Amino acid sequence: MLSGIATTVVPAFGRLTVTADPGAGFAPGSVIVANHTSLADPAIVLAALHRLGVRPVVMATAGLWRIPALGRLLEREGHIPVHRGTRRAAEALDTAAAALDEGRLVLIYGEGRLPQRKDAAEAAPGPFRSGLSRLVRATGAGVIPLGQAGARRIVSGSRTKQLAGLATAPLRRPRLHVHVGARTQVAGDMAAVTAHARQAVTRAWETAARRLGEPLAGHA
Repeated sequence: MLSGIATTVVPAFGRLTVTADPGAGFAPGSVIVANHTSLADPAIVLAALHRLGVRPVVMATAGLWRIPALGRLLEREGHIPVHRGTRRAAEALDTAAAALDEGRLVLIYGEGRLPQRKDAAEAAPGPFRSGLSRLVRATGAGVIPLGQAGARRIVSGSRTKQLAGLATAPLRRPRLHVHVGARTQVAGDMAAVTAHARQAVTRAWETAARRLGEPLAGHA
């Protein structure tokens, strides 16, 4: 249902296009890793994946579960709350590992946070947190990199700017693009897994940004 809602809502706020590398696919029990740039991009990513016939389990900040209607929907569909900075943080990885073992696709944001920049330009993915590498090393799951661009044209910057962007997006309908890279099997220590995954997501993001002709704020 969450993917269906995203598919219905996103076209009202922007013009979404989706591409994939040759041979890209969604093998059961894989981790989809996306770049995180805006409060709008989760809906965009879900809408893009829905077009491709994919409805992943999403790992997201536990605060979303405190929003009454959204929280009930997230709980009902089996998405995974991440209690950052608490003793419960590891529970999310255990739940994700179980979902992968069942053949589900798990969507995770490697950066685990939004950028602090106030402008609407695109920039390369920031440093990845350790959760992704721990999950991949524990399960042996393959990684499917996903890059998205254009979401910052809907929502970015200060709270006032975000509200203004959201209010005007249905009139502006900025271009949005999601690119899915080929699945890769990542091995090595935590640093190697993290570096490999970030490079793959960066390549997917570069493809998405080039599709839009977006100015880039610089590579990390």
